[in-house]
Amino acid sequence: MADSAMLVEWGAWVICMIIASVAVLKGWNGWLELKRLELNADRSLDAQSPAGRISLADLKQRVRRLEAIAEGIDIPDARGQAHR
Repeated sequence: MADSAMLVEWGAWVICMIIASVAVLKGWNGWLELKRLELNADRSLDAQSPAGRISLADLKQRVRRLEAIAEGIDIPDARGQAHR
């Protein structure tokens, strides 16, 4: 009787370890994919291409708006409306 209980306990432990390992591996692969996307996004912002310059200018404008919001200043956007 004790041997079968021990076998069930070890079987449950092995199954739990397999489930945990699969979850950790999926998380690791997701993190690696995120880093790959970040690297590709950095390369796509080439300052020499027109699309890259527009994207860079847009990012700079967003940073200025966020800094202004942090300081409590409303600045108008391209349409002349202040952000609140």
